[in-house]
Amino acid sequence: MTATHPRGTHTARYAWAEGLTAFAAVMLALAGLLGIFRGIMAIAEDEVFLATPKYVFQWDLTGWGWIHLALGVVAVLISVGLFQAATWARIAGVGIAGLVIIANFLSLPYYPVWSVIMITMSGFVIWALCVNRNDAAGRSDVR
Repeated sequence: MTATHPRGTHTARYAWAEGLTAFAAVMLALAGLLGIFRGIMAIAEDEVFLATPKYVFQWDLTGWGWIHLALGVVAVLISVGLFQAATWARIAGVGIAGLVIIANFLSLPYYPVWSVIMITMSGFVIWALCVNRNDAAGRSDVR
């Protein structure tokens, strides 16, 4: 190593990358569990959701419930792969977090505060999965 790179730089970067991956896995698991609960609430036709008759994207709440339930289950399964540091899980995690953002944006009028929270959580998942990538040698691409 050169004088510009202290001896523990790669170790610190690797620890930072592992921490971000664990953060993304926990956040994705939480977002998935919350999506599952939201899906169950909508399928049960609970009175928790708002009725918005003049919204551009109008679908039945039961349909939204199934969409959020399916996205939640997939998110939880992908988070298990993230805990094992699988590359496929990192790619799939970004994809499912993006789908969760889209689904929550489209269902924003039905439960606005919850949708904003889920969009924010999924945004943090995407950030954590994209900010740092580890290769097999344990090095980090962050400079």
